[in-house]
Amino acid sequence: MQKTGRISVRGIVQGVGFRPFVYAQACDLGIAGTVKNLGSEVEIYARGERFEEFVGAVSRGPPLSRIDSVEVTGTIKEIPDGFFILPSGTGSHSGMIPPDIAICSECIADIVNAGGRYGNYWATSCVNCGPRYSIISEIPYDRERTSMADFPVCPACAGEYGDPHSRRHHAQTIACEHCGPKLALYDKFGNAVACHDPVKEAASLLDAGFILAVRGIGGFHLACVEESAVLLKRRLGRIEQPFAIMVRPDVIDKLALVSPQDRKLLESAVHPIVVLEKRDHTAHAEISNIHTIGCMFPYTALHHLLFSHLRHPLLIMTSANMPGYPMITEIDVAKSKLNQDADFFLSHNRMIVNRCDDSVMRDGYIIRLSRGFAPKRTAIDLGNHCILGVGPELNANATIYRSGFTVTSPHVGNVRNPPTLEYLQETVQNLQRILGAKFDVIAHDLHPRFLSTRFARELAAEHNLELVPVQHHRAHIAAATTGPCVGIAIDGVGYGDDGTIWGGEIFAGQVPDLKRVAHLEPVAMPGGDLATRFPERMLYGILPEDEVLSLLASRGWPDVDLGVLKKQVDSGFNVPTTTSTGRVLDAASALLGICRERTYDGEPAMKLESAAAGVTGEPWDLSFSSHNGCEVLSSRALIKTAFTRLQEPGMEDLRSVRTLAASFQYNLARGIAALAIRAAEQEGMKNIALSGGVAYNHAIRETIRQEVLARGFSCIINADYPLGDGCVSFGQCVYAGMVLEKRRE
Repeated sequence: MQKTGRISVRGIVQGVGFRPFVYAQACDLGIAGTVKNLGSEVEIYARGERFEEFVGAVSRGPPLSRIDSVEVTGTIKEIPDGFFILPSGTGSHSGMIPPDIAICSECIADIVNAGGRYGNYWATSCVNCGPRYSIISEIPYDRERTSMADFPVCPACAGEYGDPHSRRHHAQTIACEHCGPKLALYDKFGNAVACHDPVKEAASLLDAGFILAVRGIGGFHLACVEESAVLLKRRLGRIEQPFAIMVRPDVIDKLALVSPQDRKLLESAVHPIVVLEKRDHTAHAEISNIHTIGCMFPYTALHHLLFSHLRHPLLIMTSANMPGYPMITEIDVAKSKLNQDADFFLSHNRMIVNRCDDSVMRDGYIIRLSRGFAPKRTAIDLGNHCILGVGPELNANATIYRSGFTVTSPHVGNVRNPPTLEYLQETVQNLQRILGAKFDVIAHDLHPRFLSTRFARELAAEHNLELVPVQHHRAHIAAATTGPCVGIAIDGVGYGDDGTIWGGEIFAGQVPDLKRVAHLEPVAMPGGDLATRFPERMLYGILPEDEVLSLLASRGWPDVDLGVLKKQVDSGFNVPTTTSTGRVLDAASALLGICRERTYDGEPAMKLESAAAGVTGEPWDLSFSSHNGCEVLSSRALIKTAFTRLQEPGMEDLRSVRTLAASFQYNLARGIAALAIRAAEQEGMKNIALSGGVAYNHAIRETIRQEVLARGFSCIINADYPLGDGCVSFGQCVYAGMVLEKRRE
């Protein structure tokens, strides 16, 4: 029986209270020795009669840890009496700092205890909760390598930090009102507001209807009560876009239908925004004019203190940046950019090293991978190369593969904006530094004009690295599964092999050999991006008939504009073709008069889904054909059927429109499922994978799933990564790794 040795533990062992956990186990089991951080590794020297029990306990680790390996070897090193936590050293970088964690129940109890040392303190956290990624500059994870280094601990905090019986033992974020970060309140002109309690004063201002910019863990939010929602939308120019809300847990059931799965997510250490169905689809229309509403619970001490003073049960809490742009993190930037939007600023003086937006989920699937989930680390064998995936253009992030693991960054945004490109570059640099990664290969989107593609090319040229272009939708399938499958990728846009815009694709094979075997019908997209903004253009592109022109005329289109549209489609000038599922849904939304102009990403399709909510669709005849060896579902036939039904007497009422909306979604999903099922039968595949942003649509996703399962196939939907483009950088790494491995065969 071994009684002494060196124990090396690798994995996510930084920022999770691993050393205090080891210390406590050693004390309980009478073990002597030392524990030390070495990058992504914890090194333990130990001796004692219960050594093997100690190894077993260490191998389980504390709740937030993720153990990759535990190696036990003999040692001739002299081990002192007692057990000691040694200063950190340098070592491997195979692990990762965990994401920011919501405040724990014990710390909440501390802040509501007015007589306690942490009573009413806004930045309370312990070894089990609080910021991690947003404050760290490098590993090992120690206070001096975080933005907490600016706040030396007071004697009382130092005492708890060194107390093995305290849950703040070696908690790098330990702070109190005497030594920790401070809050301040400013007016819109940047002048400090004199007040004894900035949080209490901020709550009073919110209750009075003012809009506040609030600096949180990963950036600024704009906050206001429900009665100020219209004012905030007007100031931001986002009249139609839904807001997310932060809500007291005791009132959530009055607002929305909350499943056990949803409640578990709301209360989890992540505390994401969870998109829920409203109890009354028409309620809270100033916040969200669709049938769903994004809700989250307070996740920091600051939020809990705000709600303790607030009379209102909920706050609108939206990111204080333009959609697709990086989070604002600095108070000076916030004052200069938000002084027309916010009336006051509630800010703290702790630097945000790594910005991080709120994560968003729906039906258990990730929409935005960010706070609480990311950086996301996944074990996967992609060979010995170090690979960087720079992501797509919209809803981008970055992924690094190294030594058997991928690490995916939090959400970055739309890399069609130079500031977001800079944020992508900054994110890659930060992750590369923390991981100690040295890239061999860069995987990027096939589109030659994406700014992310340009970034990849420039980085590759600078460091003489190999480039692997990855077609957008194949990256989606690679993110879902590496096994043999038929893959369904349904989204808005993606650059295809033939230079056209894809978005309704069926593949068969195994990464990286995914052959396109079926797709939606290629249709005209008059004006390119203009058809995305004005979906009635898309409607005419799909169904270029005089009856459609008459419909548009009845809606106020000038004769000149109609003539230009017709001539454009007839001539094909500036009319790209697309198989995009998203654009087909846009056209249906326009046809039914649900959304005639898109003011935010996904608006026409989201409003179409909302109109169809709770309504059962009717089966329509589907039309299929063959083109270049691929089976094709006719989206034109679906639009034609909907148009014909809409022209029938009595079909203009709201109930009929809702039925048509539901039927269109149902039959489009049926058709897509039929393409995949026939391909699986022909290719002898058992698994059908589904990915793409359109799969967030509950009715479409579940129709496809049910059709697939009913025919005896397995349906693979990756719940660990976003279904939308937030999975693409991960898929790019997987695809590139498989290309490199195949090359070696």
